[in-house]
Parts: sequence; structure tokens; C-alpha cells
Amino acid sequence: MTELAIVESRADRASVHICDQLRALAEWDERVDDDRPDADGGGTYYRLEGVELRSFEAFHLDLERPVDAFDCDPELLVFASRHSGETGPLLTGHFTGNFGPAEFGGADHAVAEACPNALATLLEAFETYAPDGYDVGLECTHHGPTDVGCPSLFAELGSDDAQWDDPEGAEAVARAILELRGVSAHRERTVVGFGGNHYVPRFERLVRETPWAVGHVGADWALEAMGHPNAHTAVLEAAFEASNTELAVIDGEWPVLEQTLEEAGYRLVSETWVREVGDRSLESVGAVESTLGTVEDGVRFGDRCGDQFAVYSLADALLNRAEGIDPDRVRAAVAANSVAFETTQGGSRIGSRVALPTPAAESYRAIVESLATILEDRYETVTVEDDAIVAKRVSFDPDLARGAGVPEGPKFGMLANGESVTVDGTRIDPERVRTEEIDVFDI
Repeated sequence: MTELAIVESRADRASVHICDQLRALAEWDERVDDDRPDADGGGTYYRLEGVELRSFEAFHLDLERPVDAFDCDPELLVFASRHSGETGPLLTGHFTGNFGPAEFGGADHAVAEACPNALATLLEAFETYAPDGYDVGLECTHHGPTDVGCPSLFAELGSDDAQWDDPEGAEAVARAILELRGVSAHRERTVVGFGGNHYVPRFERLVRETPWAVGHVGADWALEAMGHPNAHTAVLEAAFEASNTELAVIDGEWPVLEQTLEEAGYRLVSETWVREVGDRSLESVGAVESTLGTVEDGVRFGDRCGDQFAVYSLADALLNRAEGIDPDRVRAAVAANSVAFETTQGGSRIGSRVALPTPAAESYRAIVESLATILEDRYETVTVEDDAIVAKRVSFDPDLARGAGVPEGPKFGMLANGESVTVDGTRIDPERVRTEEIDVFDI
């Protein structure tokens, strides 16, 4: 089981209230450490299976290597803390570090090891336990400490005196922290974030709405404090290493940063990419993007899985005709039978190439038959043959109507709608001015 360390700061009354709630929520084993000063995590401390809680005199952000005080060899450390700001009742979490100069603890241009999977779990637990009237949020990387000794995060109760003294808010944070027992620090699907404001709504959406986690986030103000990216590649590289990923999402326009990261070998992906990839095999995603094209180029993923696929071309005439009838059903048919497919017009239309799981012929035939069904909305008969779809319909023929003496205008419309008309005392039925139309779509 992952060993969890919890840090209480006696200089932070919200931290004390959260830890009081922690002590009340479980049957802790109370122990005494006489080898370490009481101010530095010694004295009375508390143990549960897989959890250790120690108290320190200093503020959290001034602590360096607090992990050394713990007996349990922690794999994850949580600072129970207050949150300060004009944000109203708020439960929030974040990682620590300074992309620029250190103004509130830690070292300049340094970050602590993050725990993206644990932070995603914490936010989910906050949603479960938050009292009425409390919001839940994610913050960018800020303040110290930067040398913790193991992956860590801040779990915070905010944002003012009323909340710091609120037992319900403190209990919510305490319960959320206990949900981190046995939780791994890292997750395979993680991105680093750059840009955005302090409360990083784009990255919070990714954590809440996708299987992906977010590691360190350098908000706009932190990037400005950092200075020119080329002069501070060390802290940028540290943010990736501490988050255990080589992928980044950038919120906003940071062209010099983008160039610096790409030259350093990191991959920049979009929010669309993260959402499209979801929980799909990253090996399969890589194979699709190297064969069919990238998400940025318009490739979208279908409902079928698998690393083995073949690229087929859909018949343009058939595809265009079906999309002219019902583009949503066309997209659903292609997605249901493909690993991935091209799109055009900003992703709103299906492109001609699709990646089909092997044996691909079966999937291709399923798409063709689905498109044929869509054609039935506009044709009387639709027949799927070996190499073509033959679609037949009887439709109003303007030339036959003119030949019958029908003047162009409202009577044309009546005949087209299947109504009889009278011209100079002669009744003309719609069947008289119809022609059978046959469309053949090669497949």
C-alpha cells in the first residue's frame, strides 16, 4: 500500500482544524518521537495503516524535506492547509514550486515532485464531501516548499477566517485526504500545463472531464515571472520530470515557450487531443497518427479499439450524398466501425480515409451498408451490390411538365409534391411528369 504522510502546521489554524477532524475520523495509534524536536514533527504523532500524521511549528511553505520526519517512508505527502484569497468558500488543491523567483518559500526556479493522480483523486473527493456553498477548484503551481522529499500536494480550506474555522469545511478536507490512502502519485495519462490564470479552468476541466491528470501548471503570471524560456530551460524540464510526462497543453499564445519546449523534445498537444485520445491505447494512438494523420490535422477516433488496422478510402460520391441527407448518422456509422477517421471543415464532416480494425473488409462493408440505409430516406429502393450501391427514385421532371403545357410556378410545386393540377381544362396527374432516376455509387 502507498504510504501517505500528512503534515499539520500549528502556525495555520485551518491546518490544525483539518487535522483535528482527521484525528476524530479514525482510530489512530498515538505515538511519541523523542528523537526529533517537537517543532520539527517530533513529539506526539499519529499512525493508521498506511498513514502517518505529524505536526510542525512552521508554516508549510517554509518546510524543506518534511518527509525526513516520517517513519513510514512516504510515497505521497499532503499538506493540510488554509487557502487565502477573495474566492469565497473553496476547497482547492495544487502542487508547489516557483517558475520564477521564490517569494513565498522554496527555491528560485524550482518545483517539487508532483502527484497528478493523487490530485485528481483529491478533487473528486472534494466534490463528494464539499459542504453546501463551497466550490471546488484547482490552482496553478505556486509557493514553497520545493524540496519535499517525495511527491506532494496541498489540500486547502479557504478562503477566509469564516471557512478556516468552519468544522464542516475542515471535515470535508479531512475526509478527502483520507481518500488518498493507497492512491498512486502518478498516472500514465498526464500533461503539464502552461498559461491561463491562477485557477486554471482549462486544466481543471481536463482533470474533471477526461481520464487525464494534470501535473505542474505554470500560469500566465508564473511564466512572466520566470522570464525568457530559453534562459530557464532547467525549471521547464523539472516541471516535466516532476510530473512524470513529456506532454504539455498550452493555454493562450506563448510562441517562444512553444518553440523552446518543442526544441527540447517535448510534445505539445491540444485540449481536443486530450479529449479525443481519452483512455485509448497510447500505442494505438501513435500508430494512427503516424499513418492516418494527427488530431490537429482533423483525425478523430472511432469506437473500435486495437493496434492492428488498415486504412481504407470511402467513396466520395457516396459519402457526400449520405452526408447531404444526415451528417450526424454518417458520423455515427463511421465512428461505430472504425478505429479512427479523417474529418474536414473543422471536424464537422467526415473525410475520405478511415482506419478500420482488421479484418478491415467486414468493417468497411458495415459502413457501406449503414450509408445505404441513410440513402433510403431519399430513394424508393437502395440495393447494395458487390461493387456499387444502386439507388432508384421517381422524381418530378420539369421538362416533362413543360412538355405537358404546365407553366412554371406554383403548379410545378404542386406536381413535385404529388398533387394533380389543371391546365386549360386538362387534368395532369403527377405520375405523368415523373422520371425514374438511377444513381450508382461505386464502393
